[in-house]
Amino acid sequence: MLFHPLDCKTWPRAEHFRYYTDVVRTRYNLNYEIDITALHQHVKQKKLRFYPVALWMVMRVVNDTMELRMATDADGNPGYWEYCVPSYTIFHEDDHTFSDIWTEWNDDFRVFYAQAAEDMGKYAGVKGVKAKAGRPDNFTSLSMLPWLSFTGHGCDTYTAPQMLFPIFLMGKWHARDGRLLLPVSLSLNHAAADGWHAAKAFRDIENLAENPENWLV
Repeated sequence: MLFHPLDCKTWPRAEHFRYYTDVVRTRYNLNYEIDITALHQHVKQKKLRFYPVALWMVMRVVNDTMELRMATDADGNPGYWEYCVPSYTIFHEDDHTFSDIWTEWNDDFRVFYAQAAEDMGKYAGVKGVKAKAGRPDNFTSLSMLPWLSFTGHGCDTYTAPQMLFPIFLMGKWHARDGRLLLPVSLSLNHAAADGWHAAKAFRDIENLAENPENWLV
């Protein structure tokens, strides 16, 4: 994994980073409904599992957006990862618990989908919070809540201000006016990203969902 330090003398958000790290430590949450009508049709036609498809879609946007890959070095200096891997939850039906696993990132959808599906199957029966060892530091946190279609979600994580990575939560899709909508919640550290970056992330995810023929092959 490659970490790129940022030069705080030239980085436009350097003052914002220090303010939200040292003065007002702020995480915030936004929720948006992604139109997955076209995506859902493609997934059904190709007989794919939705979860790994959604993971690739979100991670593609993360890896195209520097502000969603922010971290700090050992001295607390800001920078960003070359790329991030998804760290995501799987559910155990027998005891209603979950476990975190992760999958190596690949820009090629087919390669990533195959590896994620393999990981989900391999660790389906492994219990505990962290089922797959060896998760690298360059991760993004994602989860799926398929039982509930929500309109808001709060994620108050009490930790050091150096927790800069975003947290994504996807819910149960629902139909409205002939469209299928997927609720997606995004929790961000204000030191890493502002509202503009969050809005762009949602737009970029929706653009992928509306044009699956460009990547879901």
